[in-house]
Amino acid sequence: MVRLLLNMWKNNIHFILINPSEPGNIGAAARAIKNMGFGNLSLVDPPDLMTAEARWMARNAADVLESSTVYTSLNDALKDKSIIIGTSRRTGRTRGLIRTLRECSADISKKADKNKVAILFGREDRGLLNEEVEQCGYLVTIPTHTAQPSINLAQSVLLVAYELAQSEPSGTNAERLLEQGEIQPVYDRIEHVLKLLGYLARGDRDMDDRIVKNVRHIISRAGLTDWELNMIYGICTQIENAAGKKN
Repeated sequence: MVRLLLNMWKNNIHFILINPSEPGNIGAAARAIKNMGFGNLSLVDPPDLMTAEARWMARNAADVLESSTVYTSLNDALKDKSIIIGTSRRTGRTRGLIRTLRECSADISKKADKNKVAILFGREDRGLLNEEVEQCGYLVTIPTHTAQPSINLAQSVLLVAYELAQSEPSGTNAERLLEQGEIQPVYDRIEHVLKLLGYLARGDRDMDDRIVKNVRHIISRAGLTDWELNMIYGICTQIENAAGKKN
């Protein structure tokens, strides 16, 4: 019974494949997550799932394959998730905070004790697009040899699932965090307040977008409790009232 309780956090980890092109990779990914004790596979705009190749590669994980949730858009897949983490081979300042999975696996499992966590995997040929990266609190990367840095999609899923499986939370006090659908309106409110303060550069839309994007990364990285969200709204209201009196 204790073992089962410790593993309940795994039910809150959701492996999301975005626009995968190979049914075999989908089947192999299903097998990989079941190998490590996970069971939630989500697919955004996939090809036909139940091909002979997909079933063959899934082997004894056909149940995970058949119960996978299919979405037409990433936004729909993320609405009920509290923490969003992307996977990427590419690094660079424009892609935000990048960590190795081993560095953050314990934090991920702790948050998953009470919250749904999305792990995003991009396309076989292009990975995650910039607009998908912007949805993530941070990215995780798997160190590889420079002679062959790119990892097959299903192999990436297996490595991520393995690292997470080694980090079972124990006696955590994780708080329940709000889902992305509940947080989304706060970004517009923060942008409005920053404009009132004159913090956003006039006429520089690219700079505006970068600042708001960084605010999104900061919030998405740690998540928000209901109390924290109300506090942010309260601060925004006070600023708006003060700015209105000045004008």
